[in-house]
Amino acid sequence: MKLLENKTALITGATRGIGKGIAQMYAKQGANVAFTYSSSVEAATALETELNGYGVKAKGYQSNAADFDAAQELAAEVLKEFGSIDILINNAGITKDNLLMRISEDDFDKVIEINLKSVFNLTKAVIRPMMKQRGGSIINMSSVVGLKGNAGQSNYAASKAGIVGFSKSVALELGSRNIRSNVIAPGFIETEMTAKLDEATLDGWRKSIPLKRGGTPEDIANACVFLGSDMSTYITGQTLSVDGGMLT
Repeated sequence: MKLLENKTALITGATRGIGKGIAQMYAKQGANVAFTYSSSVEAATALETELNGYGVKAKGYQSNAADFDAAQELAAEVLKEFGSIDILINNAGITKDNLLMRISEDDFDKVIEINLKSVFNLTKAVIRPMMKQRGGSIINMSSVVGLKGNAGQSNYAASKAGIVGFSKSVALELGSRNIRSNVIAPGFIETEMTAKLDEATLDGWRKSIPLKRGGTPEDIANACVFLGSDMSTYITGQTLSVDGGMLT
């Protein structure tokens, strides 16, 4: 039996990196997958085809999660197409790194809007259907940076720390309706984005991690499978660090 059989998941920002890894793992575990992407139609079409190959229903939606009305429309479309939304994974995010002295107001606002407000928008869009279903799992993607801060990332750290507080509040509000809200805080995960960095820098990071390696999108996806599945029905309001021991 697959762990996510007969469940429908909505995953934001799923055409690359961690989001793509989650979408692939969810399809392998039997979930139907609705996913969002911002610009690359080609990547979305390829992912749709790949996920359908696992024998599940998959569909990509070009949608801006940071836009409140677009998030409402998206949830309504996914419900119409799939019949339910059992799991929401808020994964879409950006960085605009700079020292506080140099961060523009626009760079601060954009990061908060895309990383944090999108979580509010989509959570608000799915809670009514989840309440009707009397169940659901919301998984919000924070970061090790949201838990410990990082020089040059005050905007990103603020957005990711905000996700933790938001998720805990949602857990308290919706627990009686059997809706769970948890956070995953990835550490240093090796994706297409980190591949652009020079090898010496990457190696220095790996050596500083107790498990002596960077994480993979699959490491994060496995944690998402657990929190989305019925194996975690008594877990809510928690932050699971998937960071190889970075914060230990």
